[in-house]
Amino acid sequence: MWPLSIAISTHQAAFQAVAFKGNLEATAAHLAALGYDGLELAIRNPALVDTTALQALLRRHNLRLSAIGTGQILEEGLSLSSPDAETRQAARERLSAHIDLAAQFGALVIIGLARGRAPSPTLRSQALVLLAEELAALANLAAARGVCLAVEPINRYETDLLNTVAEALSFVEGLCSSCVGLLLDTFHMNIEEKDLRESIALAAGRLLHFHVADSNRWYPGAGHIDFAAVLHALRAAGYTGFVSGEFLPLPTPEQAAERAAAHLRALFAAL
Repeated sequence: MWPLSIAISTHQAAFQAVAFKGNLEATAAHLAALGYDGLELAIRNPALVDTTALQALLRRHNLRLSAIGTGQILEEGLSLSSPDAETRQAARERLSAHIDLAAQFGALVIIGLARGRAPSPTLRSQALVLLAEELAALANLAAARGVCLAVEPINRYETDLLNTVAEALSFVEGLCSSCVGLLLDTFHMNIEEKDLRESIALAAGRLLHFHVADSNRWYPGAGHIDFAAVLHALRAAGYTGFVSGEFLPLPTPEQAAERAAAHLRALFAAL
């Protein structure tokens, strides 16, 4: 049905919802043995990635690079909506490097927490204007490199910018760029959306990537989200991209990855 990938970090990071951190060789071997089709790499700084070694690792384990996550730039104080022009420029330059890296692997670039948040509720509209300006510039670069940018609606507790699918869809369409679309995440949708199936249908024409985690941010099957209904909605939306796990490494990274794959494949088979 859909190819499976899982979000991992190339280096140690503060963000918790990645199943593995570091030791790419052992991680890739383990995930390939579980039948995963790809890796989604959370990368803080592309300059620290040995692209030749990464290409060799992916070939060795018959894996694809599904997407590149960029949210770790927040750990350096960078964001695309910062009121400080130098900070925005540094964030744009860093994400330009992510786009260049993605172009070498045919992967997309995720715009998630890298967008930042408004300094105060009264400055939210201004933050969205700044974000749109930065993303428009990045979209031009991405289009020239043949890379797509996937903007992710994220729940209100992590950012105050673009929380719902409807908000993110309106924002993306305002950019007027065919290379910018949406990434939907079941964990965030479970918080912000009235009906996950309706929200998936709404995003159908712009859906580039799909994250799965259960209601408690554990692996799919460990909470109360109806993933059978979610997958039916994905199929009805004509989605053909990766279904990528971004969940807590619990009870262990290995068990989380194994149980996620088993649960999803059983649902795939029942469709």
